[in-house]
Amino acid sequence: MSDSSASIGAPLPPAEQPMAATLVTPDAEASVPRAEPETGIRGKILAVIDRPLVGGFAATLGVLGALLLGAALISISTILVYIALALFLSLGLDPIVRLLERHNVKRGAGIGIVFGAFALLMAAFLIFVLPPVLAQIGQFVRAIPEGLDEIPQADWFLALPADWQVGLGVAIDQLAATLSDPAFLAALGGGVLSVGVGIVAAISGGFIVVALTLYFLASLSAMKNALYSLAPARSRPKLSDMTERITGSVGSALIGSVTLSSLNAIVVFVLHIVIGLPFPALMAVVAFVITLIPLFGSVIFWILASVIALFSSPQQALIFFIAYLVYIQIESYVVSPRVMNRAISIPAALVLIAAMVGGTLMGVLGVLVALPVTASILLIIREVVVPKQDLKT
Repeated sequence: MSDSSASIGAPLPPAEQPMAATLVTPDAEASVPRAEPETGIRGKILAVIDRPLVGGFAATLGVLGALLLGAALISISTILVYIALALFLSLGLDPIVRLLERHNVKRGAGIGIVFGAFALLMAAFLIFVLPPVLAQIGQFVRAIPEGLDEIPQADWFLALPADWQVGLGVAIDQLAATLSDPAFLAALGGGVLSVGVGIVAAISGGFIVVALTLYFLASLSAMKNALYSLAPARSRPKLSDMTERITGSVGSALIGSVTLSSLNAIVVFVLHIVIGLPFPALMAVVAFVITLIPLFGSVIFWILASVIALFSSPQQALIFFIAYLVYIQIESYVVSPRVMNRAISIPAALVLIAAMVGGTLMGVLGVLVALPVTASILLIIREVVVPKQDLKT
């Protein structure tokens, strides 16, 4: 009896004890580490993988939004060109207005004086330059077949070797056949019609550009202050300095380009009159447009005009070749450094690349703004990007 009672009160061996439920206290639960959700780019990628339909739908919406935005920009591309042209014109005219302000002329009066002078120049162009240019274009088109027929009888042609005469004669015959082809004439007529439509559109767009230029020029200071207010207070002095330098460079570059092109046109017109070459007004306008290309425009026109002058007389072409070459040297070493003294120096390769890209994208306007845009980008790289990279070790 005592043995059984003793055995009942004694603790069981560890192997024979029953399994007890494990109690987990709140403190113990809090001490158990939990798996943290993925964060950052990896977490976003995993979330997209876990929900492929949501990710695909979001990607589709993004593509559709980009397409709609691109279509909207294409539909208003003409308006954007007007705005860009007006903005660049206002930046180009602003140095002149500031010059008048330094002579105690109020800004409103200075803007009126500048636009009055611009209106007088445009009126003089429409009255005294455009009519003879149009007339000389017609004369030039009519003179092409006659000039081709007269080449085989010219003294310089007869002085060429026989094989040269044969090859050049074949080329002249093919060119004359092309010019007399009805299909070519029809295409030329369609091109003339499209040019006429383009001129009408340019005139209507010119009024819009003039109105926008007036507004931008009058509110240029307010636009700059609004830009400065978007930056943190500590960065505003640096932003103000950079903006003033960029706008000053753009204005100087535009004024300098137009001034150099105008001088080229005047020199070409005088040379054609003095030498006796035909189409002086037409060639002056062509020179103005081509020499808007920085650095290389004068050389391009020099070659083109010399080749055209050959159809009149080799002696006259040689005189023009030498005289315009002398002017190019004077322009490069005397005139251009004085006119473009405030513009930022740009490597020649970048100038050529910028001119080609601008001309491809926006035509003559793109060539005109390519130089100041490139100068502005180089200024930002030199003043902002390079110093930040220099601070990194």
